[in-house]
Amino acid sequence: MNDVLNFLSGGLLSPGPWTLVLITLAMTHVTIVSVTVYLHRYSAHRSLELHPALKHFFRFWLWLTTGQNTRAWTAIHRKHHARCDTEEDPHSPQVLGIRKVLGEGAELYQAEAANQQTLDKYGGGCPDDWVERRVYSRYSFLGIALMGAIDLALFGVAGITVWAVQMIWIPLFAAGVINGIGHYWGYRNFECSDASRNVLPWGILIGGEELHNNHHTYPNSAKLSVRRFEFDMGWAWIRTFEVLRLAKVKKVAPKPVVARDKHTVDLDTLRALVQHRFQVMAHYRREVIKPVFEQEKARACDATRGLYNRAAALLHRDQRFFKVRHTKRLTTLTEHNSTLATIYDYRLRLQEIWSQTSHSSAEMLDSLAQWCRDAEASGIHALQDFVRTLKGYRVTPARA
Repeated sequence: MNDVLNFLSGGLLSPGPWTLVLITLAMTHVTIVSVTVYLHRYSAHRSLELHPALKHFFRFWLWLTTGQNTRAWTAIHRKHHARCDTEEDPHSPQVLGIRKVLGEGAELYQAEAANQQTLDKYGGGCPDDWVERRVYSRYSFLGIALMGAIDLALFGVAGITVWAVQMIWIPLFAAGVINGIGHYWGYRNFECSDASRNVLPWGILIGGEELHNNHHTYPNSAKLSVRRFEFDMGWAWIRTFEVLRLAKVKKVAPKPVVARDKHTVDLDTLRALVQHRFQVMAHYRREVIKPVFEQEKARACDATRGLYNRAAALLHRDQRFFKVRHTKRLTTLTEHNSTLATIYDYRLRLQEIWSQTSHSSAEMLDSLAQWCRDAEASGIHALQDFVRTLKGYRVTPARA
C-alpha cells in the first residue's frame, strides 16, 4: 500500500520541487522549439530544410503537447501574413482588439482551423502521409491524453500540474502574446506594412518569436534577430542542428553592403535600395530623423516641448496606423518647424521611389538621382551625410 501511495505522490522519477520546475520548463521549451523551428520557419515559410527524422520528432512532440495539426497551423499563419492586420486576418488585435486576442487567442485559432477554404488555399506542401491522416489529424486529442498519462506516470500527482502547464503554454504565449502583443505593443526596427512589433529584444522564452517586427519585415528569414543586442534562441537551435547535419538554412535577411569608395548613383544603387529598403529607412530614422529632431527639440520653447515629445515617433511611423490625433499632432509639428517638415517630406519622397512599380528602372533611377541632388542642396547636414552613405549601397550577393 505504501508503495502505491509513494508512486502516486512522486511517480517513477519522484523529482524534488525545483527539479520538477526545471523539467517542466525543459519540456515546454521543446514545444516552443517545435513551433518556431518546425511549424513556423520550416513549414510556413520554408526558410530552412530539416532532416526527416527531426521533422517527425517535432510532429510527434506537437501531437503530444498541443494536438496541433501541421497543415492547419501553417495555413492560418500564411493567411495571417497575406491578410495581416486587415478584416481577413485570423487574429489581429488592430481589428479585433487586444483583449479578445489575448483572452481568446486559442479560440480564434480553432475557428480558423475549421475554415476549409483557408486550409485549401494556404495549406499546401504539408505532411499527408499515413500517420498524419490516420493518427495525428484523426486523433488529435489522443496525443494530449497520452501526454497526461506520461506525466502522471513520471511525476505522480504533480504530473497533473506539469501537464496543465504544457497545455496552456502555446495558447498563452503563441496565440495570446505573439499574435496579440506582437501586433500591439513593443518596439519596431522597421516600418513594414503592418503593425507588428518586437515584444522583447531577447527571444528566449518563446524561442525568438518575441522579435515579431523583424519577422514580418523578413518573413522568409530563418534568423529573426537583426541587431547586435537582439538574441534569437530559435536561431541558436537551428545553428546547432546545422552542426549536427539535421538542418540547412536556405534564407536569412539580407545585410546591406556599403562601399565607402562609391560616390555615384547608378542602377546598382537603385537595386540595392529596393533590396534593402527597410534597412535604408531604419538608417534614415537613426541618422537623419533622430538627430535633427533632438536638435530642433532643444531649440523649442517650453510651451511646445510637450508637442515634440508626443509627436516624436510620428516622423517615421507608417501613416496607415495613424489615429486622428496622430495626424493632427504631426501636422501641427511640421507646420511650426520647417526643418522637421523637410526631413519628413524627404522620407516620403524616398519611399515613393521604390513604390513606383509601374515606372521603368530608368525613371526610378532619375527620381533617385534627383532626390540625392535635392537632399545635398537642403543645407541639412544629417541629410547630406545620409546621401553620401546612400550612394555606397550595393546589391547583396545571394546566399549560397
